[in-house]
Amino acid sequence: MLRLLAACALMAVCVSIHAGGLAWSLRWLRRAADTPLRFLPDLRLFIRVAIWIVVLHFVEIIAWALLFTWRGALPDFSTAVYFSAVTYTTTGYGDVVLPERWRLSSAVEALTGILMCGWSTGFFFAIVSRINQRTEEAR
Repeated sequence: MLRLLAACALMAVCVSIHAGGLAWSLRWLRRAADTPLRFLPDLRLFIRVAIWIVVLHFVEIIAWALLFTWRGALPDFSTAVYFSAVTYTTTGYGDVVLPERWRLSSAVEALTGILMCGWSTGFFFAIVSRINQRTEEAR
């Protein structure tokens, strides 16, 4: 039960990281809204946002890996990062698994990854929609 509570607490940490990171990227977007519409500046903006979103996901994966390493669920940090990346992205190779007492925690990590990736997709779609709206208004 304590492991499940720790997993839920880490899910809350991931939501906080994601919320803070996306809020910070909104500052970029507000500045970009004042620039004229052009292909290359808009492309650079998409690339910056995509890289930033991947960084956020990687930080969240590292947080899970730290938990699994700290609590001894996996033998070393590099294995834990690999396991967390595969679990968070729901790739699920199955070549590295947690001990039975930790398995429900990996399900929470996978659900967290799905939620955060969905949130990122929605955020990216909102940016595309906003640029499209600006293009329509400029016509």
